[in-house]
Amino acid sequence: METPGSQSSLHRANLERVVRAVRLAGSLTQAEIARTTGLSAATVSNIVRELKDGGTVEVTPTSAGGRRARSVSLSGDAGIVIGVDFGHTHLRVAVGNLAHQVLAEESEPLDVDASAAQGFDRAEQLVSRLIAVTGVDRAKIAGIGLGVPGPIDVESGTLGSTSILPGWTGTKPAEELKDRLGVPVHVDNDANLGALGELVWGSGRGVKDLAYIKVASGVGAGLVISGRIYRGPGGTAGEIGHITLDESGPVCRCGNRGCLETFTAARYVLPLLQSSHGTELTMERVVSLAREGDPGCRRVIADVGRHIGSGVANLCNLLNPSRVVLGGDLAEAGELVLGPIRESVGRYAIPSAARQLSVLPGALGGRAEVLGALALALSEMGDSTLLDGSLPATAPAFT
Repeated sequence: METPGSQSSLHRANLERVVRAVRLAGSLTQAEIARTTGLSAATVSNIVRELKDGGTVEVTPTSAGGRRARSVSLSGDAGIVIGVDFGHTHLRVAVGNLAHQVLAEESEPLDVDASAAQGFDRAEQLVSRLIAVTGVDRAKIAGIGLGVPGPIDVESGTLGSTSILPGWTGTKPAEELKDRLGVPVHVDNDANLGALGELVWGSGRGVKDLAYIKVASGVGAGLVISGRIYRGPGGTAGEIGHITLDESGPVCRCGNRGCLETFTAARYVLPLLQSSHGTELTMERVVSLAREGDPGCRRVIADVGRHIGSGVANLCNLLNPSRVVLGGDLAEAGELVLGPIRESVGRYAIPSAARQLSVLPGALGGRAEVLGALALALSEMGDSTLLDGSLPATAPAFT
């Protein structure tokens, strides 16, 4: 029987520290594991050897700083996680293993006016299809990450009021999907998952404090502070779209006037160009035309960038992040939008905060949220399940 402070309990704790470090990073050299966990190099070497012999991790030769090293990652067959991302017009699902490798991924259109039940039916079918395509053992599913475009109450798991998925307000997405699939489900809003995806796989790698700004049908920010997503006590942190820019401006869906969203979100921006470019215009098309030199689209993109920069400047003054990552279709505009963002930050942010900030486009494009959902599932699973070989028991088969 283990007792607190005993050699066996200390050894177990060290095993879990190493597994957690590798699980969250995807792969680390033994030297990086030692720095991350605070364990000695000798202790890490012994633990890695034990985990390798037990089939929990894989060790491959690599190099670090010009020297030979060994890269440690979780075994590819140790388990799988699933990411599900509900967007304004799409459903995207990805299946990945614990070594941070994406095994399968697929996206399909989603009718934004469909009921929550119809949406979860579609998600269940798509997950089932990808599981069949990969041929993985369903008993190996360690968890599911779920993204939705709206605020999630941290305590109840309830989806708050949203005009993006109006028929879903008041539902409990994690419970809905868990009941259908029979495995643990962890839910968050799309901006937070975009931040997590870019932090683990994209433009946020290597930093501990960043803001991921997503501009689509709405405007939101995923905030990472000291390497962790900051949600706030009610789960509504990051609603940058409702910073007031003009008290006499357009009425926002939140009921206030002149919110950042009313100057930057697609639903407000596209009508500015419809008289000259037609009613079928999309934000993706606006960005494409701007890159081709269309003067109207370039002006609109620049104006949007300056407004976003005002919001980012507020974030800089309050939180002092080291990096801002711009996601969504707008990021494809490159310097046409990033330049005006930096210009506004330089004008409105505290000079010391502005100097420390880098503004970058997202590296993952439309995949940021679903990869963030994978990262969420990876971060929430327990390490003891890997060490004990006790992933969730087989649930009812997908239909």
